[in-house]
Amino acid sequence: MVRGKSDRGDTSVVVVVLETNEVYIVVSLSTAGDTQVICVDPTTGALRHQGKQGEDLFDSEAAALKHITNGSRFLSKSTTYAKAVLGYAVLGSCALLLVATQLSATVPRLPGGGCVYTVVESQWVKIQLQNPQPQGSGELKNIKDLADLDIDGKYYFCETRDITRPFPSRMAIQEPDEEFVWNAWLSRPFKDIGLPGHCVILLQGFAECRNFGATGQQGGLVALIARRSRLHPGTRYLARGLNACSGTGNEVECEQIVWAPQKGGQVIPFNSYIWRRGTIPIWWGAEIKNAVSVEAEIYVADDPYNGTLQYYQRLGRRYGSKSSEVNATSKKKPGMVPIVCVNLLRYAEGKPETILVEHFKESLKYLKSTGKLGNTWIQLINYDWHATVKLKGQQQTVEGLWRHLKAPTMAIGFSEGKYYSVKQQLNECKGSIICNDDGGFCMDNIQNGVVRFNCADSLDRTNAASYFGALQVFVEQCSQLGISLDIDAMFGLSASRNSEYNGRSARSLPPGWEERFDSVTGKSFYIDHNTRTTSWEHPCQEAPHKRWKRFDMTFEQFKSSTMLAPVNHLAEIFLLAGDIHATLYTGSKAMHSEILNIFKEETGKFSKFSAAQNVKITLQRRFHNYMNDSSRQKQFEMFLGLRLYKHLPSIPIFPLKVLSRPSGCMLKPVPCITPMADGGSSLLSFKKKDIVWVCQQGADYVELFIYLGEPCHVSQLLLTVSHGVEDSSYPATVDVRVGSSIDSLKLVVEGACIPQCSNGTNLLIPLTGRIHPEDLAVTGNSARPDVQESTYLPLLYDFEELEGEVNFLNRVVALSFHPSPMARTAITLGEIEVLGVSLPWVDMLTNSKGVAQALELLHEKAYTPCDLALKNIADSSSPGNDVHGSERSYTRSSPSVQPGGSGNFVDFLTGDIDVPNQSKITGNTSFGNEDQTNFFDDEFDVNPFATASEEPVPEVNNHVEDCGSTQFYLEFLESLSQNNKGKSLNFEQMMKLEIKRLYLDLSAAERDRALLSIGVIPATVDPNRSVDYSYLLKLSSLTDKLALLGHSVFEDRANASIGLEKVNSHAVDFWNISENGESCSGGACEVRAVSSLQASATSGNTSLFVECSQCERTACKACCAGKGAFLLLGNTYRDLKIYGGNQGGGYSALADSSVCKSCCNEMIKQALYVDYVRVLHSMRRKGRAEKAALKAVNQVCQLEPNRISDSVHSVQSGLRQLKQLLDDEESLAEFPHASFLHTVETADDSAPLFSLLAPLGSGVHKSYWKAPQGNTSVEFPIVLGGDMG
Repeated sequence: MVRGKSDRGDTSVVVVVLETNEVYIVVSLSTAGDTQVICVDPTTGALRHQGKQGEDLFDSEAAALKHITNGSRFLSKSTTYAKAVLGYAVLGSCALLLVATQLSATVPRLPGGGCVYTVVESQWVKIQLQNPQPQGSGELKNIKDLADLDIDGKYYFCETRDITRPFPSRMAIQEPDEEFVWNAWLSRPFKDIGLPGHCVILLQGFAECRNFGATGQQGGLVALIARRSRLHPGTRYLARGLNACSGTGNEVECEQIVWAPQKGGQVIPFNSYIWRRGTIPIWWGAEIKNAVSVEAEIYVADDPYNGTLQYYQRLGRRYGSKSSEVNATSKKKPGMVPIVCVNLLRYAEGKPETILVEHFKESLKYLKSTGKLGNTWIQLINYDWHATVKLKGQQQTVEGLWRHLKAPTMAIGFSEGKYYSVKQQLNECKGSIICNDDGGFCMDNIQNGVVRFNCADSLDRTNAASYFGALQVFVEQCSQLGISLDIDAMFGLSASRNSEYNGRSARSLPPGWEERFDSVTGKSFYIDHNTRTTSWEHPCQEAPHKRWKRFDMTFEQFKSSTMLAPVNHLAEIFLLAGDIHATLYTGSKAMHSEILNIFKEETGKFSKFSAAQNVKITLQRRFHNYMNDSSRQKQFEMFLGLRLYKHLPSIPIFPLKVLSRPSGCMLKPVPCITPMADGGSSLLSFKKKDIVWVCQQGADYVELFIYLGEPCHVSQLLLTVSHGVEDSSYPATVDVRVGSSIDSLKLVVEGACIPQCSNGTNLLIPLTGRIHPEDLAVTGNSARPDVQESTYLPLLYDFEELEGEVNFLNRVVALSFHPSPMARTAITLGEIEVLGVSLPWVDMLTNSKGVAQALELLHEKAYTPCDLALKNIADSSSPGNDVHGSERSYTRSSPSVQPGGSGNFVDFLTGDIDVPNQSKITGNTSFGNEDQTNFFDDEFDVNPFATASEEPVPEVNNHVEDCGSTQFYLEFLESLSQNNKGKSLNFEQMMKLEIKRLYLDLSAAERDRALLSIGVIPATVDPNRSVDYSYLLKLSSLTDKLALLGHSVFEDRANASIGLEKVNSHAVDFWNISENGESCSGGACEVRAVSSLQASATSGNTSLFVECSQCERTACKACCAGKGAFLLLGNTYRDLKIYGGNQGGGYSALADSSVCKSCCNEMIKQALYVDYVRVLHSMRRKGRAEKAALKAVNQVCQLEPNRISDSVHSVQSGLRQLKQLLDDEESLAEFPHASFLHTVETADDSAPLFSLLAPLGSGVHKSYWKAPQGNTSVEFPIVLGGDMG
């Protein structure tokens, strides 16, 4: 069923798969008046949407579907109808689209609008791609496991409101709190195409509401929204306590919202109460030895409080009152943020949990000793839930909990406010104001602080205790809204006269009291025989205006004085929420839940049944945890986009674009044995996948000239084999030339072999840029010694890397196909696709925000001296740190790089992920987290362990400028080899020489030319050849492992910054490698692993000293190995269990532990060198791509960094003027869609040639294009944009 523009209702999603295997996602948002069509590229899986009316933008869903199918339902192979898009990911040879096919409005309407939907049924739509990707059986299984993740009933979202923060949030829907967004990675493809709202913001947890009230009085609604944190995702025995992100396992933020709905758009009063639940925030873990173990073994880390401070700092920042003038009810002094931890663990002697209780106490003492809590005030309440229930029973256990919670709950309070549907009504608001589209919220009071509950697993005891704590708040919330839950208020009579209602008995009286009835009025009165006085008020009844009065009641008093229907409604919600949290964490429902039904009269009838049920659930949990925790942990990590380099290594950083499809076209007709009207354009169409193009008989070769839809750097050529009866009819080789115009083509591939394959086979040919002949002459085989090297493999890194030209303005691709010598028939061709990387031209040239960002970034790159040698060393591990923030610092001595980064970047020369070790793909794959369109972002060019003390200053080595980088490299070689021309260099010296080369920004060819000029054979300084083959394999494997650990650390530190101003830096960085070598500082250093300078041993030495985690000796910085060595040495089995389960190395991301060089074997120290060089190689590739991007932009619109604001205004003005001039028609001669067919001679002082086609208003102010002096005429051959297919 489809809908038109007039009947907009809920969001509708239709996924259409055509017979040609094309896939379209048709989305009609409830918040919009039109329908968008998103095309899935059948080759790369990239999403495409241009926002053109009549092409991928329509007035109705029906019109969109008609356009896709050409009005024929027979063209559609399959159709999937859904209610929301939850995520999308390209996974190698296939893509997965996650949609919600069935929703439940579990919170239909929040105050001020907004419906919370819970996903009831979901579906993964698998899309098979045509781009061949090598994937192992393990990765294919991981993809299947990801699609098996249980989504239904456990995830929810709101399309119009931000519900990742306490209600009501000040932030827009598209600015959520990252801690609670579970599909951030899966939603990124939609953000990349400018449609962020088309994929909902998905939260994991629980959201439901209930109506409550009674006859004769105003009713209300209560909603429970439980947001599960993603900072420590996972399962019971793999996600406990703290992890490297300073997050605890099974951490949930719970919010109880109560409001009184009004009719006719009146003011809606509401209030909300927040509390947390999670495991103990220290480093600990538990292990079950087998599926039938009675108790799990609890481990506590050697440094269990590392990260605890960051955890509480995050809570303090989140729950500190944002407005002092509306927080008058706070009992603490202004600015203090109380965090009250209610610990429900057993702490009797001999109990396994006692060790955790003791460490919990010690952790708070440690925090207090640091003096870094600031305004955060922490209180610990130890309340042994199980022991109290066993000793005193359930009712007295609840009473004891209430006594503990009374003071902190009253001090923290809850948020109160009103929603006004008309903004003018907010003028009378005396509190803080939060506006939305129509009206706004007036906040009279904001909760300051939070109560946090925990048991061992943050499950059964935690759910029960949090319910009874929230129950007291619920009654008070209702009271503040004018909804009294008192029995007397409900019936207008005493409870004793209506004791038959609900089977209740009269309220109990204190000793010496008696209740009697007035014979005239029938009202009850009370006699105090102790004092011989009478009273109309029940002695246990507090004054009506007194707040929180039920905290002082006994259980029976609470029960007899309170309407139980709303209480049981709340219990019902908590029971459902408890089952959801338990299922997500353990795979089974919650236990010991019968206590939540304590207010029901039939509670005791099922106690025996509940006990038996608890035993059953215990056995189920233990079995499921032992058998399935690891696989479920992996599912969560993949869903969140974590550890992708390990689970899904074939995922690219960003998919390449197929730029040969429409509006790409053939510039010249392709010869054919039969006349064809399209001249060969069908060869570029995916819809003609099975085409067999038969060329003219007897042709020596067939040449094709392809005009690309956008300027790009060409990375790959994808050919579909298509032949007749004989497979020899398909070409045997192909030559490839590329250029920005047809007369500037350069040869990039010559004689690439095409193997004989069956029909329909997809062949992928990587393309580098043009390699200079001089580079080919000196680098590679020609530079090797005259020996046979049949087994040579550059397993450490590519020492002889050849660098091709990077050009983002390539527009024409010429292919020359040559027949096989065995061919007896005419050449046949199949579909041809050209893949590449293009800059975000449209956004940069037409989007005002994009213009400003691009100009600022390019300005930064344009004035970066010496590129890589003076790389930005801003510490990304400390977000928000002013020292490393907006101001850029550069140095020659220590460019900052990322651990394990050899696989962090796409190779712009081939379009592939760089894999130095061709025998493996373990440690050299992509993050999958970088923005597709941002080629200038320095996100990964940073050292996660850089410290402020190591911050470089802008300095330039004058000696390098005087003698040149090449000469400086040779001088460094001479200093290492002691004027022996590189002979007898050891492995470490070779690595230092290579590091120096990369610091100086020299290519491998430039290095080899320099070496040959002094008679040194480059192969003699190749580290790959300096060790025997068996050792090389071991070293390569260890370096790959180090890269994986480095990736984990970097990823965890990025996530650890969520909710914090900064993450503390470390004393020693990941590698601790010095360019020229360091000497021991002497003095307090007890290691003396390197030679000591006498001058350093003076009493005035201020060198950094740390304690070795292995030998416990004091070591100076020079005698310390990098942080990576600590990772390799400390990654034991038990450490993995405590420090993050499958997330090996996570603990060390926060730990400031170090290891000295004496405690590291030689291979570990060498692995640090290799990983460092791999990262520098990746940085060089990225630097080359950035320079090429800058060059390309300057060839279109010259950089004017000093007038960014003027440029933004000029672009906006130009767009308005162009719209008026064209009367809303589209310009077909506008860059990047249009381009010049031939180069046009241009004067030296002219604006760039492409500026003639750039959008109106872009470029340098008052600039213009000029022909060379003396030219009397100029011809501009332009290939127009638009769909030419």
